[in-house]
Amino acid sequence: MSGQHLADGAVDTSNGGNHSPVETKSPTSIEKQHSYEQIDHAHFLANDIGTLYLNDRFSDVVLVVNGERFHAHRVVLASRSDYFRALLYGGLKESHQAEVEITEASVNSFKKLLEYIYSGRMNLSILKDEVILEIFSLSNLFGFTNLELSLCKYLRSNINVYNVCSMFAAARLYQHKELVTEALNFTDYHALEVLQSEAFLSLSAEALQEVLNRDSLYAYELDIFRAVCRWIKANQDDEDSEVKIKVLSAVRFPLMSLDELLSVVRESQLVSSDNILDAIQLRNTLPSHKLKFRGQLKPNLNIAHPSQGAQVMQGEMRSALLESDSSGHDHERGCTRHLINESDSGIMIKLGHPSIINYIKMQLWDKDLRSYSYYIEVSMDQHDWVRAIDHSNYYCRSTQRLWIHPRVVQYIRIVGTNNTVNKCFHTVSMEIMYNSEEMHLVDIKKGLVVPKYNVATMAMNAIVIDGVSRSRNSLLDGNCKDYDWDCGYTCHQLGSGCILVQLGQPYMLSSMRMLLWDCDDRCYSYYVEVSVNMWDWELIVDKSKELVRSWQILQFNSRPVVFIRITGTYNSANEVFHCVHLEAPAQVPLDLNTVEVEQEISNLQVTKKLVSKNTA
Repeated sequence: MSGQHLADGAVDTSNGGNHSPVETKSPTSIEKQHSYEQIDHAHFLANDIGTLYLNDRFSDVVLVVNGERFHAHRVVLASRSDYFRALLYGGLKESHQAEVEITEASVNSFKKLLEYIYSGRMNLSILKDEVILEIFSLSNLFGFTNLELSLCKYLRSNINVYNVCSMFAAARLYQHKELVTEALNFTDYHALEVLQSEAFLSLSAEALQEVLNRDSLYAYELDIFRAVCRWIKANQDDEDSEVKIKVLSAVRFPLMSLDELLSVVRESQLVSSDNILDAIQLRNTLPSHKLKFRGQLKPNLNIAHPSQGAQVMQGEMRSALLESDSSGHDHERGCTRHLINESDSGIMIKLGHPSIINYIKMQLWDKDLRSYSYYIEVSMDQHDWVRAIDHSNYYCRSTQRLWIHPRVVQYIRIVGTNNTVNKCFHTVSMEIMYNSEEMHLVDIKKGLVVPKYNVATMAMNAIVIDGVSRSRNSLLDGNCKDYDWDCGYTCHQLGSGCILVQLGQPYMLSSMRMLLWDCDDRCYSYYVEVSVNMWDWELIVDKSKELVRSWQILQFNSRPVVFIRITGTYNSANEVFHCVHLEAPAQVPLDLNTVEVEQEISNLQVTKKLVSKNTA
């Protein structure tokens, strides 16, 4: 077997199959050997320390809570908590006292916490909510981070109408963001029940305002006003008139009907006549989109579905839009449509409830290369419409991923303004939601999406319209490593044609990155133009008088982009311009000075090579 290696799992029979004892040791025997070498008696240690709980043996400190005395051990307390370490060994007076008073806890809660300190265990199923909440507060105070996190998980999974207000107050006090959010979200979903609960009356004025000021607290304003009246009555001995005014200011009186204002609100004698008249005036004079509505908030759930009470109120073949199979559509089925003319008011959807949304995903008919233009309006009453999306001057195709600033809406109207093939506007599917999972990936500028990810991909419905390649969309497949002399690039003949890419929708862009074919030392010259409609073109990058190669980072003034046209003007090796990969925006950190310096160095190196080659 000299000079050869055995394949994995092969058996060398050159010695007749005889192996040394080391070679024949079974995995089981090895495991046994290791199990004998490793001694793990941690459970004995935990049990032994646990026996010290409430045991006066070796006790060197007594903790006094509301008159009840608990024998404890300084070293155990200090090893488990920074708070007790500082209290008992930090040079404070308690460091020398035989008895230390604990004033921040009740007897029952502190006893359970002390048991946890000694044992590391706590059975929450036998504890009342108020005790768990107090232990949660104590775990924050005494620095038991792991216990605090475990209690937070338990509270989040066991939240209900009776404990949500106490939970919110505790989480707010100790700035536990996750629990604050969970409590507020639960309150939003069960607004009326929480408003009518007894626990609601125990909220502080500041906590009450935080709850009521949320647009997502979806309840009738009259019910909110009545809850505030109950709160004021229950707390009238503790709060002054200024606090009452602040709490009442969280009620949105212009959302109430004239009858409610003149009867219930006026009869309460808590709101002045001037404030009531101001509310009536605002209700009668302001357009509805200026009023601060409340709406349901259901993060990351498609509310444009019959199961959520949504329905299509205008458009041909209405049933297709909210339940259609986006992969099985043609001209006659699987899509909702309307004629593109001045008399057709488009496709209208009514949501089941006024809802807070920030995202609309809409698929346009895409069985060919046609493009559409459209706009989307939203309303609360079908009379006052606000244009949330305006793509009437842009060419769009296939799936539209549209972001707007969060707002409360109940009606959505889509109006097509152009189809490059005929006079009909087709929508295949629709999703409407408050998207919190992806909102960090985009910004909004002048009504258009500013993406932080690459939108020049097939997954984002970009396509190559012009250019030669073995695979038409290889420029957009995200592969910038597997290319050679024969494949993995898109090209065009110098002096004729170009490489033309259409994005799925208009995006506000200020950078791109592309990889020019670089399997040898050749260099290129080129320029890049952009358009939103295939008619009006803007030159954004001009490298026609430079020699460049490999990666190109392009930066330009922010502008709307739908079409990207790359035109090669020179190739030092032949008469073809080759591009391997395109990104929009560039998916690398952009430091203008660094990019320019690196590009100048790259171009200088190319020029020197060319000069050296020509001289030789």
